[in-house]
Amino acid sequence: MLIDSHCHINDPLFNKEPKKYVDEANLAGVNIMLVVGYDVPSSKEAVKIAHQFENVYASVGIIPSEIANYKEGDLKEIEKLLSDDKVIAVGEIGLDYYWIKDENLKAKQKELFIAQIELANKYNLPIDIHCREAYEDLLTILKNHKVNKKGIIHCYSSSLEMSRLFIAEGYILGIGGVVTFKNALKLKEVAKHVPSNAYVLETDAPYLTPTPHRGEVNHSKYLNFIAQEIANLKGVDVSEVINETTSNFKRLFSL
Repeated sequence: MLIDSHCHINDPLFNKEPKKYVDEANLAGVNIMLVVGYDVPSSKEAVKIAHQFENVYASVGIIPSEIANYKEGDLKEIEKLLSDDKVIAVGEIGLDYYWIKDENLKAKQKELFIAQIELANKYNLPIDIHCREAYEDLLTILKNHKVNKKGIIHCYSSSLEMSRLFIAEGYILGIGGVVTFKNALKLKEVAKHVPSNAYVLETDAPYLTPTPHRGEVNHSKYLNFIAQEIANLKGVDVSEVINETTSNFKRLFSL
């Protein structure tokens, strides 16, 4: 069983034909998918799609790069979704200093992130973390604002040393298509050494398509290429990677 821990079937590229997407993923051996929201409309769409399929779940939240568009009342709309039995995480939430350079907006990102951590704790849910060029600040916030159910650092892209600090705090790493890129030496090193209980597979579809499909729209059906690359790096059979990541996902989300 392959599990895609982070995809966007709620993206306009897919959401008009979610059954086609899910069927193609199932044929490729991907049996469970987590559809992740990034603002209020996409979060609502994630929940709607999750209700159409037995093994599709939703994560809801406001991504940090949307901070300039954040409106009073958006968080209340997210909270309304958290009691839904198909919602198993709060996210994607976090910090993004790649797209956001303004210091005032960075401060507002931190406030919104902490507010969503508080929501996750209120509803006893894990978090799905988006982080770009902000890993030190992320670690500080996670140390100072404990998350009861911990969560996933989606699309992990920092160093091996930093990964060990997050794992020590109880978080697991989401490893996706970038690990298949020839020049992704840092992530390959992380994937090679990540403990068996501290990672999950993800596609981030429609983004970050793995080799050999780079240049195409990404899809959960390509998850096996990511699993195989990690297996190659670890020097193990791909079934071991699949079993480990399936177990980690199910344990985190109590499935």
